[in-house]
Amino acid sequence: MYKKIVANIIDKSIAIIGFGKEGKSSYNFIRRYLPNKKIAIIDKNDKLLEQNDYLKEDKNVIVITGENYLDSINDYDMIIKSPGVKIPNELVKIVKDKITSQLELLLEIDRNNIIGITGTKGKSTTSSLLYKIIKDQDIDCLLLGNVGNPILDYIEDIKEDTILVIECSSYQLEMIHYSPHIGLVLNLFEDHLIYHINLEDYWHSKLNMFRYQTSSDYMLYDSELVNVNNEISKNPFHSNKLDIYKDFKIDDNRVIFENRIIYDKSSKREIIGEHNFKNILFVLRVCILLGLDLEKARKSIETFKPLKHRMEYFGTYNGVKYYDDTIATIPEATINCIEALKEVDTLIFGGLDRGIDYSILIDYLNNSKIDNIIAMPDTGYKIAKELVNKKVFKVSTLEEAVITAKKVTKKICVLSPAAPSYNAFKNFEEKGDLFKELVKKG
Repeated sequence: MYKKIVANIIDKSIAIIGFGKEGKSSYNFIRRYLPNKKIAIIDKNDKLLEQNDYLKEDKNVIVITGENYLDSINDYDMIIKSPGVKIPNELVKIVKDKITSQLELLLEIDRNNIIGITGTKGKSTTSSLLYKIIKDQDIDCLLLGNVGNPILDYIEDIKEDTILVIECSSYQLEMIHYSPHIGLVLNLFEDHLIYHINLEDYWHSKLNMFRYQTSSDYMLYDSELVNVNNEISKNPFHSNKLDIYKDFKIDDNRVIFENRIIYDKSSKREIIGEHNFKNILFVLRVCILLGLDLEKARKSIETFKPLKHRMEYFGTYNGVKYYDDTIATIPEATINCIEALKEVDTLIFGGLDRGIDYSILIDYLNNSKIDNIIAMPDTGYKIAKELVNKKVFKVSTLEEAVITAKKVTKKICVLSPAAPSYNAFKNFEEKGDLFKELVKKG
């Protein structure tokens, strides 16, 4: 597999844009197989060389940093872009045909065993669950992409029959020119509007998942979700459209496919909530496409553990159950969490204000039975002003939030921000880890 990628890049002048986790992975791949190839590393961070001393010893690398770091990218034949690096639209028009990514380098040479999973929420859980089911049936499979594993780090492990489950973000999909054989779009909500021009641009990037599919490929979606159905209806996709809302019949908790009962909604599972049930339906539909043993799949679903920071129960302290749901960075995700846990009496929420519409969460909280609402900057304060007849505690730090929660909670406390954490933390993981640490301090 790696030889085909090497053959595609060997004669091209290459620039790696963005030197985070994936950018470093791209550099390491090139150096592993083409140790003497001249490459450019282009990143806004002007301290990049200080932070990566080994680059100073590489005589075949040019490092370009600073505010004008993108000025020279048209000088290269191939631009390997890392997810999340925003190239201005005017410049994209000039260099679009040169831009590629780790995902595209793989799709270009072999997409038949690739299952791509996207959506605003639920990608990591769905990808990880599908991966577990496939592995549990002793089938060679890798879990790659946005879930945390750069594709090129595992390229030597990919054989001809290896099934690749790849979690795809909008950043990874926005400029691809190839599509996976099987693609899933779980949902579409308002998100990532700091990066994308507008909501239409964000959703368009997501649906690039299907743009280059053919009549031999598969698109899985849920027409019950209005946003998804509308977007798919207005695009001329050519793949086989599999609508899980219509493919499955739900009768008294029984999931029926072609007159067969394939799953019971009331079965034991640790990933709770209606949203996770929908994720399970997507996974079951892929299992049917792959011809997997559905009885074994059901057992895998039963034993699948929730991922960290996703409605993660981490302990009971002084009779109160605590959950870390810091992955919930949009209103819909926080609502799903509260609905799934059912007896939440304390909600800690709030984070970076991206200017998205919070009316759905405001209405929900005003009509909820949650006793204690602990609001953190910035969105927490903004939403708190709109809450009526609710016990609201405004706090400045997560430490204050936990101290308050310990005083007032009787049953369940959950940290579910409904916003990103970048206004006070490096990422949601850092916030979730600190939350757990503070709760456990006693």
